[in-house]
Amino acid sequence: MKLNAFPFLLALLLYFAVMISIGIYFGNKNRNISDYILGSRHLGAWVTSLSAEASDMSGWLLMGLPGLAYACGGCAIWIALGLILGTYANWKWVASRLRAYTEIAGNSLTIPDFFQNRFNSRSNIIRIFSAIFIFFFFVVYVSSGLIAGGKLFSLVLPVSYLQAVYVTAFITATYTLLGGFSAVCWTDAIQGAMMFLAIIGVPIVATHHCGGIGKTIQTLLTSGKEFVSPLLAENGNILRPVKIISMLAWGLGYFGQPHVLARFMAIRSVEEIPLARRIAMYWVTWSLLAAVFAGILGHFCLPAMAENADVENIFLLLVNNLFSPFFLNLVLLGILAAIMSSASSQLLVAASSFSRDLYAAVFRKGAKSAELLMISRGSVLIASILAVVLARNPNSLILNVVAHAWAGFGACLGPALLFSLFWRRTTERGVLAGVITGGITVLLWKKFMPIDLYEIIPGFFISSLAIVAFSFADKQPSCGILRAFNAAKDAKFH
Repeated sequence: MKLNAFPFLLALLLYFAVMISIGIYFGNKNRNISDYILGSRHLGAWVTSLSAEASDMSGWLLMGLPGLAYACGGCAIWIALGLILGTYANWKWVASRLRAYTEIAGNSLTIPDFFQNRFNSRSNIIRIFSAIFIFFFFVVYVSSGLIAGGKLFSLVLPVSYLQAVYVTAFITATYTLLGGFSAVCWTDAIQGAMMFLAIIGVPIVATHHCGGIGKTIQTLLTSGKEFVSPLLAENGNILRPVKIISMLAWGLGYFGQPHVLARFMAIRSVEEIPLARRIAMYWVTWSLLAAVFAGILGHFCLPAMAENADVENIFLLLVNNLFSPFFLNLVLLGILAAIMSSASSQLLVAASSFSRDLYAAVFRKGAKSAELLMISRGSVLIASILAVVLARNPNSLILNVVAHAWAGFGACLGPALLFSLFWRRTTERGVLAGVITGGITVLLWKKFMPIDLYEIIPGFFISSLAIVAFSFADKQPSCGILRAFNAAKDAKFH
């Protein structure tokens, strides 16, 4: 690449300094575990929406999705469409209820915490199983961010892939460890703005480079007509319905993503959610469409990539060919922001679940807030180390790693949360069965089933069936918490 390493390193150091300063600032404000995990529910609409989408999209938005579009063309639009629909549904129907109900249900700070309080459970089994799956899938998810960071730094700087992974992990863990939820959300909001500018700017400049809007459209409609068709696969054959359904099914994953749901729980009030939803929808719609368009334009703007080249570097190579060194630095920082925003959020939720839902529930039931705060920070380090171990293979595809973790959360927690919020007949045993069957189905599907179907679909379906079956097999659940839920209906659910 044409990057001048010295100016980029200066910009990088400045960027890291700002992120860690935010961590230190908010770290001094953490007085208890509620401050560290949910920022005492004081987020405004702008910070909530930008941090939710930045933590959601991660490095795969700027590397994985453009790489898929470069390889298969217009068929990548189905993933974007599924995610847009899933984002809207999550903000429209889940956000308000989850914000109101988690506060009513014993001021629940985590999703396992909510499940426990929702059913007045006297045992910790539902909390323990939920926390185990959350910690496992988040370690996998964080590793995808470290893979993206490794690919980015090793391509633009004279460092090895593993060295780049270590640096990404160190910086991300540092400001997460120091600042907690508020620091992560504010850094995510800043990074979300940087990501948006990067992902929107690149296809605009690429269009200009290809001769303007008119010539670009003409090229796509003539020589690129088959490539940009959403109904054709990369080999030119008609896209199979099962493939379209699998890509659209990414939208199901939103209902079970703890790092996104945590933003709903932390917003100041239900009344601020409609504004946050509008901001989030503008951000996610334009970002996803721009990512797909960038990959398609890369197919026409750049010479053919080497046979064994990593297609997930297409966005980086496109930036390198189109931008001056100054703007190249800015765009690369935007890519880094995408990587670190998600990794930090995921580390925090994994650590929060470990400390509150495993450590406090199983090992130290009487643990004080200060002790749990210390354990949460230690869990950030443990999760970071495990993620580094998983990210050591430079040939791993970011999109594949993200897809597995995304499916895990969507099938394991998504149905459990939806039934808990919307179906009064749901029981504790039903949710426990749903969490376990959903998680196990995702883990085993590709290994034992020859069907090329995204594992979130069978996982979500089987989990939902298990919840219904086990709930009907139980007696009518205790309605104590449901009375409180009904009282909350006076809130304005938008």
